[in-house]
Amino acid sequence: MANLLTKVKKIGLESFDLIVFLIFVFGIILFVRLFVGTPYTVVGYSMASSFEPGDWIVVEKISQRFGTLKRGDVIVFVPPGKNIPFIKRIIGLPGETVKFVDNATYICNDETQTGAIQSRNGQYCFALKEDYIAPDARTVPQEGRDEFPVENGYFVMGDNRGNTTDSLHCFHAKCYKGANYLVPNNYMIGKVFLRLLPDWKTF
Repeated sequence: MANLLTKVKKIGLESFDLIVFLIFVFGIILFVRLFVGTPYTVVGYSMASSFEPGDWIVVEKISQRFGTLKRGDVIVFVPPGKNIPFIKRIIGLPGETVKFVDNATYICNDETQTGAIQSRNGQYCFALKEDYIAPDARTVPQEGRDEFPVENGYFVMGDNRGNTTDSLHCFHAKCYKGANYLVPNNYMIGKVFLRLLPDWKTF
């Protein structure tokens, strides 16, 4: 009888230890997903050839929370008025103006640099070098609009300029009717920092 009680007690302790371990693991997973990173699968061709359909990516949420996002970062977000995640590249930062002239993208801000041209509003404009898009890609503004001030959000675009719904197209809204073409911080999920498949790559 004593041996039986000892075995029952041992099984009970082992079960308790297992439950504690599972709770600990679940807590770590929950913490990572909420505050550190979340896995996603790329859908669609808007970021080809940087990211292809079926690519496994991990999105970190620290950069977005601490305001350390920069031009060229690839982010995942849910645009205003939409209910599915989008993946795009940051082109314009808060306080800048994004312009499109002769199939080229120009960034206008308060920073002086070699080759920059001062615009009418006092900002300095420079052509953005975009090595991530195809040489024959055409960046064509929609609805006749070619200038986009960036305030309280980020101006984003897909790398596959011929097959993307992004800030340039006001996410399929009518740009001239005051549609929100920016991605506010509170609509953002995070920054892509790792691709798991088909090849391992950090960003």
